[in-house]
Amino acid sequence: MNVIVTGASRGIGYQIVRSMAEIPDMRILAIARSIKDLQKLKLSCSTLPSGSNLDIMSADLSQSEKLKNDIIPAIRNKFDKLDILINNAGYLVNKTFDQTDTDELEMTFRVNFMVPWQLIQSLLGLLAKSGKSHVVNISSIGGIQGSTKFPGLSAYSSAKGALGILTECLAAELSDKGISFNCLALGSVKTEMFSKAFPEYTAQLKPEEIASFITDFAVNGNKYFNGKILPVSVSTP
Repeated sequence: MNVIVTGASRGIGYQIVRSMAEIPDMRILAIARSIKDLQKLKLSCSTLPSGSNLDIMSADLSQSEKLKNDIIPAIRNKFDKLDILINNAGYLVNKTFDQTDTDELEMTFRVNFMVPWQLIQSLLGLLAKSGKSHVVNISSIGGIQGSTKFPGLSAYSSAKGALGILTECLAAELSDKGISFNCLALGSVKTEMFSKAFPEYTAQLKPEEIASFITDFAVNGNKYFNGKILPVSVSTP
């Protein structure tokens, strides 16, 4: 299987790549900004069954022109088809509504919504060639209508909510392409981003625990789900 994981340099994304590398015959491309953290990830996977098939790409996906002109062509040169795309890269601003400026709002929507949009749109051809590909968008429980909301996260939760709706729309619009789209809305996981959002709260789940679930879902979940927004949470602060 050919797999792309974004936001792979730390936290959940880092652990997803490690979990994927434990499965034989995986060809994995891990994308993130920090080359140092990506090199650490590659080294940590070197003894795993698919560790030798792990490639890393240091890139800032928020730069739309670089994404279009450099990153996408590099992906197309690497893969002749794409089986799994995990849109995990995220960006969070923890500020009240009245203090969040336009630049922060735009960056929040760019990373959490526009980047997955552009990646999916640009890689549709590769995804369709698989015949049974799976796009997994990583969202937040805060992006689900009716869930408990918290001060300071209006931009982040709104962007993640948009990602969930996009997932539903693409499953309907592209149902004839052999591509499944699902969205996992995560609750409390012990990551740097979670600590930024809830500095006084200790999450129950570790990144490697949720990463194991996400990996299994990415490989097998499209047999049972398409166009779903699935809450994955043992607790919500």
